[in-house]
Amino acid sequence: PAHKSILQVQSGVCQFFRTALVDRGFTEIHSPKLIGGTSEGGAEVFRLTYFGRNACLAQSPQLYKQMAICADFEKVFEIGPVFRAEDSNTHRHMCEFVGLDLEMEIKDHYYEVLKTLDAVFVCIFEGLCSAYATQLETIGRQYPFQPFKFKPAGQNLILEFPQAVSMLREAGAEMGDYDDLNTEKEKLLGKLVLEKYDTDFFALTRFPSSVRPFYTMPEHEQPQYSNSFDIFM
Repeated sequence: PAHKSILQVQSGVCQFFRTALVDRGFTEIHSPKLIGGTSEGGAEVFRLTYFGRNACLAQSPQLYKQMAICADFEKVFEIGPVFRAEDSNTHRHMCEFVGLDLEMEIKDHYYEVLKTLDAVFVCIFEGLCSAYATQLETIGRQYPFQPFKFKPAGQNLILEFPQAVSMLREAGAEMGDYDDLNTEKEKLLGKLVLEKYDTDFFALTRFPSSVRPFYTMPEHEQPQYSNSFDIFM
């Protein structure tokens, strides 16, 4: 019963993701998954032959989403398979998964994206709690879990990186101003946020530029920090 319920909840996640974005003016796209070259670079790609030519399984719809934005679509999303040749046995590495991707035009500030993501995630959370309560209860009997805590849309926590560093230091963790977060520190930060703000769901912004990819935009006033974020739950 739990495995059936997990698949039903998975269906619900996609349903509420799609509904939330369509209601906000997004257009759904369907990008190719069998392509002529890597979509994100690097060696983590499945290669194959395509009628005598080299081909790859798509690692991401990123390029196609960006092309759609450049074609004046403004807001697009996709629900589709993603393939990555990551030979790592962890909870964060999968060779194949269903990706829920979105891309949107930014008018003034990247917090516009955060506002959209906040609304979309809350739509998913609330939808699952109301429409899939029976399935969640069934899953919980076999795989016990604590109720997930979040705030209404527009009220969820946005934590800046220097604030996170201060919280971790106060808890006894050794953390430099511009150090990246490892898994241990991420888990500790989540625990501290839950204790202080009573939420499992928050955004962390203003990561140090030194720990983000080269294409991440630095802040104008403090270029040691970047216009970037991660969502934690």
